[in-house]
Amino acid sequence: MDLLQFEAEDLYYEQEDSPEVQALIKYASERYATGEAELPLLQAYLRAPESLNVLVSLNRFYYYQHRLQEALLISEKALELIRPGIGFPADWRQVDLGLISDAPKESLTRIRLYLFTLKSVGFLNMRLENLELAKAIFEKLVALDDMDRIGAKGLLELVVRRQEADEGIFRLFG
Repeated sequence: MDLLQFEAEDLYYEQEDSPEVQALIKYASERYATGEAELPLLQAYLRAPESLNVLVSLNRFYYYQHRLQEALLISEKALELIRPGIGFPADWRQVDLGLISDAPKESLTRIRLYLFTLKSVGFLNMRLENLELAKAIFEKLVALDDMDRIGAKGLLELVVRRQEADEGIFRLFG
């Protein structure tokens, strides 16, 4: 299935948050360079814990601060938030092509968001040296996306090469 062959609908960033939450996100973006962005982002999260706008903002903040564990927690939270709305199982390992191809057209934007968020989870696990989990996630994404629209194939190759290099070092010194 070509994950780009659909009309984009229900984009997360088009979902308006309360003016207070929007103001906190804007304030945080203005304070990023001074290192004062985390508190307003957390305040926004406390006011709107199910806002994808808030979660994406928090994820980006933590990622660019090299706080990968926190970014991973936020990505996992976003995955759990998206999942019920598209009828996917709780375990991403159980997602298959049938779920995607049988999904109503109006949910394809959310499905892509889910898959990109799963890619984020895989990427962050790769950066945190959780290579087996990252590999499993990227293998799942490659299986679901034969045209590599999500871009997991190259990441899978990186993980495999890294594991092979680690095995070579282990054999050499083990």
